[in-house]
Amino acid sequence: MSLSRRKFFALAGASAAGTFMVSPLEALYARKANGKSVFGRGYGPLLPDPNGLLDLPEGFKYRAFSRTGELMTDGTLVPGAHDGMAAFPVPKNYPGLKGRDRKNSVLLVRNHELGTGLTGSRVQGPNPYDPIAKGGTTTLLVDLDDEPQLIKHFTSLSGTIRNCAGGPTPWDSWISCEEDTTIPTATNGVTKLHGYNFEVPSSDTSPVEPVPLVAMGRFNHEAVAVDPKTGIVYQTEDRGDSLFYRFIPNVPGKLAEGGILQALRIIDRPGVNTSNALNNPIKFNVGQKFRVDWVTITEPNPTTGDTVRVEGYKLGAAQFIRGEGIYYTKENGKSEFYFCATSGGPVGGGQVWRYTPGKETIELFVESQSKDELDMPDNLVVAPFDDLILCEDGDGDNFLIGITPSGEVYKFARNALQSGEFAGATFSPDGKVLFVNIQSPGITLAIWGPWKKSRRNDDD
Repeated sequence: MSLSRRKFFALAGASAAGTFMVSPLEALYARKANGKSVFGRGYGPLLPDPNGLLDLPEGFKYRAFSRTGELMTDGTLVPGAHDGMAAFPVPKNYPGLKGRDRKNSVLLVRNHELGTGLTGSRVQGPNPYDPIAKGGTTTLLVDLDDEPQLIKHFTSLSGTIRNCAGGPTPWDSWISCEEDTTIPTATNGVTKLHGYNFEVPSSDTSPVEPVPLVAMGRFNHEAVAVDPKTGIVYQTEDRGDSLFYRFIPNVPGKLAEGGILQALRIIDRPGVNTSNALNNPIKFNVGQKFRVDWVTITEPNPTTGDTVRVEGYKLGAAQFIRGEGIYYTKENGKSEFYFCATSGGPVGGGQVWRYTPGKETIELFVESQSKDELDMPDNLVVAPFDDLILCEDGDGDNFLIGITPSGEVYKFARNALQSGEFAGATFSPDGKVLFVNIQSPGITLAIWGPWKKSRRNDDD
């Protein structure tokens, strides 16, 4: 993700289901609108870490592992720039694990947002997509019995550029997205087109053969979410004039077999800019529903430029200002997708949009009116206890921020090491361990403790 001062509600890596992903955001804005304080005590004050790495509330513990430069199980070094990540259950046929050991373990697939070059930290694999590209993914097997500990870690995808976000699939794979559209030139050493998604099965025990999912489009990918009923993949794009896409696969669950790429159009407002910027005469009200349809992209894989969004806009697709995270949920049998426009809104503080596929409608769900309390945090995950946990990415101290269903904001953890950002927050399938990355110098953390402890100052 390109670094603004802080990013707003990027939902990449969200790993828990339910309808609470956005409810705390609604409650937060309602509290602000009603003049109530948005700040709560959470789990209590943060205690200084004697190791100078992570300050946590009383009763919580952490373990750090898979640091940049450490030797991995496959003989390569842990690459840097840890970013988007998701946790997956260990399948029954996973080599070397049976019964209780399998049930008490978790697989993590982790992005590395690295660029190009022949020197410096890189994801090292035997079959890179592009040898000069340093990004990719690593896979970690972690034992959760008693206290989390790393069992093994290894390269699972290499030779890609700026693997920032992505998303898990219902069939337990990770879609790793390139937020980059570099093309080969006579001087950059790049040998392949970039700007693609790549699929990494969580249970693979060796590096995947890198297969660019060309039909899903070549653009500045950010995040994806899959409709488990239809297999349709919804995609966001991180550009100032980005579009909102869907990919209809020829065979659901088999993305490499091709399909159709489309962009969302608001029927009554074709080619509209949805930013609600002060200088934009077209305004969207929170809760106002609009009918939508989809325009088909005829050239999803342009070879000479970053033009997918240009074609879509000419066909009437709506523009969203820096699309980032996306999340799928189902309520009362109705599928819904929430996605973020990071820099949308009158103060550039961000928007969350809701798309309902069954009704083919879209609406502005929440919109930041002020950056006073929350100034565009980065990755977000819904916790098993219904709070949102957000990763800050800003100047100075960075925190893991919690938001309760009643809209109270609290600080859960502080990066005591330096001012580097948190990224890739994801809970283990059993909900007991929160995994998160410190992007620089590149550390993965497992956090556990009394999650069910009362953490609210209810004044409602």
